[in-house]
Amino acid sequence: MHYPEPITKLMDSFMKLPGIGPKTAARLAFFTLDMKEEDVLDFAKALVDAKRNLSFCSVCGHITDKDPCYICSDTSRDRSIVCVVQEAKDVIAMEKMRDFHGLYHVLHGTISPMDGIGPEDINIPDLLKRLQDDTIQEVILATNPNVEGEATAMYISRLLKPSGITVTRIAHGLPVGGDLEYADEVTLSKALEGRREI
Repeated sequence: MHYPEPITKLMDSFMKLPGIGPKTAARLAFFTLDMKEEDVLDFAKALVDAKRNLSFCSVCGHITDKDPCYICSDTSRDRSIVCVVQEAKDVIAMEKMRDFHGLYHVLHGTISPMDGIGPEDINIPDLLKRLQDDTIQEVILATNPNVEGEATAMYISRLLKPSGITVTRIAHGLPVGGDLEYADEVTLSKALEGRREI
């Protein structure tokens, strides 16, 4: 079916989002056309503002509109524990349970040789720099329990063992192959409680 060019461009833009195929993109495009112009402009402004005004914290790598982020700036947090996660959305998932009061380090990915992603391609060098601070006593590896997450956790644990820092791994209360962002607070809390040294 042939659509006018503006609709085709809009559909192509929606299809760049994860999980959006041609049918959903067409539905979203036509829904957008039915919206009030004011709402469409607000939506477009929200997209542009998010892209322009958000960056990554220079300390932990979490997404933020202020540097350092609100977690790194919070002096009441336990600075002796750093929880290492894959993505910024994992920090948000961990914060929802309200049981962890330490700091975070966001890797922005995992080691994946099949995809050509090595340790230097994710935020591991910055983690090593942070750990030179004698304040940090424990690193909790909270990467996803899938092949890449496990490989990344094992790599980091081997790097840190000689340093004398306690390295723990969240327990497998999470389903293997699952993602932190989709886990409920109880599951995350149990996984954190059952962490073990690796």
